Amino acid sequence: MHLQLLRSCIFSCKLYTEPIAKQKLDMSKQEKLIDRLLNAPADFTWQELSTLLKGLGYQEVQGSGSRVKFDNGLPEQMINLHRPHPAKIIKRYALRQVIEKLKQAELI
Repeated sequence: MHLQLLRSCIFSCKLYTEPIAKQKLDMSKQEKLIDRLLNAPADFTWQELSTLLKGLGYQEVQGSGSRVKFDNGLPEQMINLHRPHPAKIIKRYALRQVIEKLKQAELI
């Protein structure tokens, strides 16, 4: 009986600690992306921006053509962009706009 209870406790503890460890790992990736965004590098990719915004609670909504909205449910915090093509690099003016929106929303 006690052995079964102990196994159950160990199993439960693993279930609760594994997501926390993964969350800490994801947070460090998120922090690195935020730092990289704030430096507005010339090689910031669409994939990096999409990953960063999704980590901050935004959903990517495809519009017509290359138009994309990142929506977090609050209209004043919506971010409208054009997906870069054929290159995957975000223009610096677009990065500055994203930085400004995220600062206004106090997300960074």
